[in-house]
Amino acid sequence: MKTIVFTGGGSAGHVTPNLAIISKLQKQGWTIQYIGSRDGIEREIIQHAGIPYHPISSGKLRRYFDLKNIKDPFKVIKGVGDAYRLMRKLKPSIVFSKGGFVSVPVIVAAWLNRIPVISHESDISPGLANKISIPFVSKICVNFPESLKYIKGNKGICTGLPIRDQILEGNAARGYDLCDFHKQKPVLLIMGGSLGAQKINQAVRESLDTLLERYQIVHICGKGQKDAAYEARRGYKQFEYVNDELADMLAMTELVISRAGATSIFEFLALGKPMLLIPLTRQASRGDQLLNAASFEKQGYARVLFEEELSKETLLNSVNHVYEDREKMTACIRTNEQTNATAAIVRLIEENSK
Repeated sequence: MKTIVFTGGGSAGHVTPNLAIISKLQKQGWTIQYIGSRDGIEREIIQHAGIPYHPISSGKLRRYFDLKNIKDPFKVIKGVGDAYRLMRKLKPSIVFSKGGFVSVPVIVAAWLNRIPVISHESDISPGLANKISIPFVSKICVNFPESLKYIKGNKGICTGLPIRDQILEGNAARGYDLCDFHKQKPVLLIMGGSLGAQKINQAVRESLDTLLERYQIVHICGKGQKDAAYEARRGYKQFEYVNDELADMLAMTELVISRAGATSIFEFLALGKPMLLIPLTRQASRGDQLLNAASFEKQGYARVLFEEELSKETLLNSVNHVYEDREKMTACIRTNEQTNATAAIVRLIEENSK
C-alpha cells in the first residue's frame, strides 16, 4: 500500500482541490497523510475530513518590507527540519502540493529525501511559493494554458482544476430548508473568500433593502463579520463560514458574487453559475485575481466589478446586469470543455510515484 503526503494551505483554495484527489486515491487504497501549518485554515478543513494531519513551523514569504521578514525565514528553515523528519517517518512514495507558504518547506524536505513532488498552480501566473518550489518538483499542473509560459522546461502540464464530487452533488431542497428560503425569488450567493471581505460586506448591507426586493441572499461574510442587526431579515441569511453546506447552497443559487480566487471560480464554472467577480486589488494581492477575473469575463462566464469602483449603486447595477444576462452567460459556460482534472492528476501521481 502506497503512502502520499499532501500539503497546501493559507486559504481554502489551497486545500479543497486536494480533497478531490484524496477522495479518488482513498478508493484506490492509498494511505493519505497531510502536512500543514499549525494555525492555518487547512488544519480545520483536513481534520474535519478525518485525514491524519501533521503541523509544522511555517513563515510567510513576502514581496514587501515587513519586520516579520527578519524572523520568518527561520520559521521556514525550522519547517524544513520538521517536514524532513516527517518524511523519514511517513516514507511517502510521492508528495502533492497545492501551494501556499507552508508547502515550501514540505517540498524542499521531499527533495532532500529524494521523494518526487507534483504541485498545482490555480492562477494564471504562479504564486511566490510555487515559483520558489518549481526547481524541486517533478511536474507542476496548471488551470490555464496561458500559465505554461511561466514554467521552464517540460515540467508544466495543463490539467485544469480538481473539482470535489461533493460540490457537484448539492441538493437545492436542503439549501432552501437551511436558509428558510422559498422558490418565488432567485437566490444570490455572496462570498468574499476564506476570511470574508469587509468592503463587499459593507456594500451588500448598504444595498440590502433594494436587493431583497428582487433576490434572496445567502451571505458568507467571514469570521467575526456577521451583523446582529440583520439576523431577523427575511430572505437574508448570514454565515461566517460554511463547509459541507456550500454544495446545497450553490445548488439553489441563480448567480454568485465572489472574489476571483481560481478554486472558487472554477467550481462555479463547473456548476454553470453566472458570476459577478470583485477581484482583490493589486494593493491587497499580487494581481492574480485580476488576471483570473479578466480571463473569465473575456470568455463570457462573468462580469467584473473592480473594488475601487464598488459602491451601493455599482453593486446594484452590476448584479442586475448579470441576472439579466444570465442566459447568455450560461450558454457561454456550457461551451467550456472541462477536462477531468482529478483523473489526469491521479494518473500523474501514479506514474511519478516511487
